[in-house]
Amino acid sequence: MYEYLIIINALCFLLFGYDKKQAIKKQGRIPEITLIILSFMGGSIGSLLGMQLFHHKTKKIKFIILIPLSIIFTLLIIFLH
Repeated sequence: MYEYLIIINALCFLLFGYDKKQAIKKQGRIPEITLIILSFMGGSIGSLLGMQLFHHKTKKIKFIILIPLSIIFTLLIIFLH
């Protein structure tokens, strides 16, 4: 389980960085729903770190609310497992 969490968080972190790069270049983007779903699939910490480090999606209300919620969701799954 911990290997999965490491991989999904690394993936989310990298996707936030990639999406920010694409946004700057005004090229193909990753759909917001994809980023949010991956966060709820265990990548919440990587998403939060990516948001902060890359200054990406930090003003979007759905990310401000849903990413911390995904952290709580992930912690609940870990503790109930």
